[in-house]
Amino acid sequence: MKYSLGPLLYFWPKTAVESFYHAACSSDADIVYLGETVCAKRRLMKPADWMLLARELAAAGKEVVLSTQALLEAPSEINVMKKYIENGEFSIEANDVSAIHLAHQQNIPFVVGPAVNCYNAQTLQIFVRQGMTRWCMPVELSRDWLNHILTDCDALGIRHQFETEVFSYGYLPLAYSARCFTARAEGKAKDDCQTCCIHYPQGLAANSQEDQRLFTLNGIQTQSGTCYNLIKDLASMEGLVDVVRISPIAKETLATLSAFKHDGATAETPSVTHSMHCNGYWHRLAGIDTGSV
Repeated sequence: MKYSLGPLLYFWPKTAVESFYHAACSSDADIVYLGETVCAKRRLMKPADWMLLARELAAAGKEVVLSTQALLEAPSEINVMKKYIENGEFSIEANDVSAIHLAHQQNIPFVVGPAVNCYNAQTLQIFVRQGMTRWCMPVELSRDWLNHILTDCDALGIRHQFETEVFSYGYLPLAYSARCFTARAEGKAKDDCQTCCIHYPQGLAANSQEDQRLFTLNGIQTQSGTCYNLIKDLASMEGLVDVVRISPIAKETLATLSAFKHDGATAETPSVTHSMHCNGYWHRLAGIDTGSV
């Protein structure tokens, strides 16, 4: 299996972003996804800045994929997406069906990201015809569901025409909204948010009245409250999963990726054996729960 570094979901200062990806050049990541996928107001990194990082990572031997935004709300955001699709050097990750449509029109290969609702082999067959080379399945699907879909793909004769990627570590991106919950938590209107999410480099914890960590607020994105962690489930991915995705949380994420790649189920690194972890979706349980093979 290959190991990927998913797109950064949080709003970090530009220097922190550049420092993280400079370090990623010498990391164990096989694939690196770059780009802003959550909110168009996060403009510290311009498309040209991402392209510089992309070339640096590619020169270091990484496969680079440019990720597009998940929830598009304005023509200006579509124009930015077009710039990524027309970059002429790197493939793209489509996190919206409009990106799939534009990539297909220009005969550009693409990865279907986890934000695209794709739950059956027939949909994958359509995407393969349009140029899909890899599919990162929606985070709420289980191993059993994945096995069922891939069996159906075998029957359709498309099983080996694309790679399968699974979100395996990080706070799960569960939902997107036209509202910004981080701004609301600070008493700000979305239009005058002052990109306050930069104050929460790992998102803003949202607890229940019983003080149970339920969600993580990340601008317009709602994430899981506990960190998804499939490091003990890597053996159950054999034969099904081609790429294991690690979502950046902090600079220590690069060490987490190394633990996944080299230590697997034996890893006892504190960053990957935290008590606030979950893996319920992979086991057909509630997402917040933990299960075992």
